[in-house]
Amino acid sequence: MTDAFFSLDRTDLKILDLLQKDGRISNIKLAEAVNLSPTAVMARVQKLNKENFISGYYAHLNPEKLHAGFLVFVEILLDKTTPHVLEDFIDAVQQYPEILECHMTSGGFDFVVKIRSQNMDEFRRIAGQVLWHLPGVKETRSYPVMQVVKETTQIKLQSKK
Repeated sequence: MTDAFFSLDRTDLKILDLLQKDGRISNIKLAEAVNLSPTAVMARVQKLNKENFISGYYAHLNPEKLHAGFLVFVEILLDKTTPHVLEDFIDAVQQYPEILECHMTSGGFDFVVKIRSQNMDEFRRIAGQVLWHLPGVKETRSYPVMQVVKETTQIKLQSKK
C-alpha cells in the first residue's frame, strides 16, 4: 500500500465511494452528501483525478443488448516465460478488442483472459483466430460462464478510524 492512500481522509473516501457508485452524480449532490460546498468538492475531485485515484469514467453497458452476452474465461499457458515471450504476448493481447481483460497469474497457468462474444460459435472463431495466434501460447483452457452471479467494478473502501 502506498503512502498516497494515507493522504486520503474520510471525506475523500466518501467522495470516491459515491463516484464509483454513480459517476454521473452532480457536483451539487456530491457536495450535499459529504457536507461540503460544491467548490470544495470540485477541488477534491480534481485532486483525486490528478493523483490517479480515479482512473476514468465510463458507462457500464448491457452485454445482452449488444450481442455480447456469452462470457468466457480462458487460462493460457505459454511455452516459456522468458521476458521476450512475455513482452510479445502482452503486446499482442493489447491489439485484440475481443479480449476484455488479461491478468498474469501464478500457478498452473500464466494468464487468465476474459472474453465476451455473441455465442459459442463466435467464441470458437476468436479462440482459433485470436487466442491460438498469440505469441508463445502452448495451451488454453476455456470456461464458458453459465450465469453471472456477481459482477462489479466497485472497490470496498475502508474508512479511517
